Amino acid sequence: MRRCQWAEDKPDFYQAYHDYVWGKPVHDDRQLFKWLLLETFHVGLSWQLVLSKEANFAKAFADYDYKVIANWTQEDVDRVLMDPGIIRHRGKVQAAPVNAQAFLKVQEEFTTFDQYIWHYTKGKVIHGLDDLSIRATSSPLSDRVTHDLKRRGFKYIGTVTIHAYLQAIGIFHHHERACDFRMD
Repeated sequence: MRRCQWAEDKPDFYQAYHDYVWGKPVHDDRQLFKWLLLETFHVGLSWQLVLSKEANFAKAFADYDYKVIANWTQEDVDRVLMDPGIIRHRGKVQAAPVNAQAFLKVQEEFTTFDQYIWHYTKGKVIHGLDDLSIRATSSPLSDRVTHDLKRRGFKYIGTVTIHAYLQAIGIFHHHERACDFRMD
C-alpha cells in the first residue's frame, strides 16, 4: 500500500486517518464539528499528537455533540482543563463552547453546517493538481472561509487551521500522485 509521504512510517491510527478519513467528503454536521474542534487543538502542535488523543477528546467533549458543548459553563471548561488525556490549552478549550454556539448560528442560517461549508465549492471536491498544491498550508479558499468564520464568531482558527480542516473533511482531496488513495 502506497500512502502520502506524511503518513508513511507512522502509527496505525495515523495511517488509518490517512486511509479512511483525510480527503473523504464529510457531510454529517457532528463529524464536521469534530474535525473543526480537533483542528483547533492542532494549532502549534503535531497532528499525530492530536490524533493519538482522539478517543480522549471524544470523551471530554461530549462525543463532539456541539449542542451540549454550546451550553457549557465555566465549570465545564474547568473540568475539561483538568483532563490529562487531552491537550489542556485554556484558550483552545474555551474556544470549544464559543465555536459550538457559532456552529449552531450557522445552522440556523444555512439549515446545516454542511450546506454552509460546502457552498464554497458548490458541493464539489477540489482535487490536488500537483504535488506543490498538495503541500500548501493555506489557500485563497481557506483565507475566505477563515475570514467568514471569524466574522461569525469562531475562535482559535486561522487560514492554516482551516486549510487543514478543508483537507480533513474532503473539500480538498490532496493525496500525492504516488498515493494509492488519490482520486482524480
